Amino acid sequence: MKRRELLRFLPVSVLLAVWPAHAQRGDRPARIALLDDAHETSRAHLWTIFRKRLQELGYVEGKSYVIDERWARAELARLPALAAELVALKPDVIVTPDSPTALAAKKATSSIPIVAIGIPDPIKTGLVASLARPEGNVTGITHRQDEIIGKQLELLREVAGKTKSIAYLTFASSPPSMRLFRELQERARPLGIAVQAFDGSSRSNVERAFGAIARERIEAMIVGTHGALLDHRQQIVDAAARQRIPAIYMRREYVDAGGLMSYGTFYEAAYSRGAEYVHRILQGAKPSELPFEQASTFKLVLNLKTAKKLGLKISRDFLARVDEVIQ
Repeated sequence: MKRRELLRFLPVSVLLAVWPAHAQRGDRPARIALLDDAHETSRAHLWTIFRKRLQELGYVEGKSYVIDERWARAELARLPALAAELVALKPDVIVTPDSPTALAAKKATSSIPIVAIGIPDPIKTGLVASLARPEGNVTGITHRQDEIIGKQLELLREVAGKTKSIAYLTFASSPPSMRLFRELQERARPLGIAVQAFDGSSRSNVERAFGAIARERIEAMIVGTHGALLDHRQQIVDAAARQRIPAIYMRREYVDAGGLMSYGTFYEAAYSRGAEYVHRILQGAKPSELPFEQASTFKLVLNLKTAKKLGLKISRDFLARVDEVIQ
């Protein structure tokens, strides 16, 4: 998304705010807490975009704001303690990248504002009662993963043929991830497709998953969006290539690593928008006044070189719908 397109969504009050937020708090810089359930490297480029947008809005890290970070490193059981640590630091706002972290932050505090980025369904997960009127201390950006998974299933069948079995590689310890798996099963069943879930949150689990996929001769694969899998993306992509399994991913980082194709939310725009929500809160807005915004930008990325290696014929009609082709 181009910057002018991002700015189009900003309220006039935000666009006219040229002074850093710390000016309203005297000399104390704003304190932003970041709670992530993946490893530090998993979403590094997205948090860089978040920081860059803050800079564009007039903030200087270390002067007008500081960030306190906590990383669960794919161990969801650590989230309550990490959230409590951050709350004890009394931040002005907490930022989270998914449902497990947002829920942990909400359980730890009912007063500190929380900006949640990339939440599949804030109502079903219990974060808010209404997208338009969050009412509590949580707001942010949401996207309909149930619709995305349906589109992925459609795209995968179009490219890979009428497959009868699909492996869903995900973060099995995450309840939202498993809810999405059940949604995929429901959509695949009328098509006569069997779907099995496999955990990909560690290198050993990825190895075991592909061993099972080979033994059971599963024909295609969908890889989930959770950050816990991103650190193993090269392992996942390489294993799919060795076993000649057509795969579609929710994150384009896999396609950059040699994966076949991705379809999903344009996360760069979501993290930039998340920084704008933080800015509005630091300027005095309450989360209850900021409706959950639904992500509206999605991208289909295709690695044509990988498609050729797999012997897949990509139609002109399909290519016309691809947003970005990697040669």
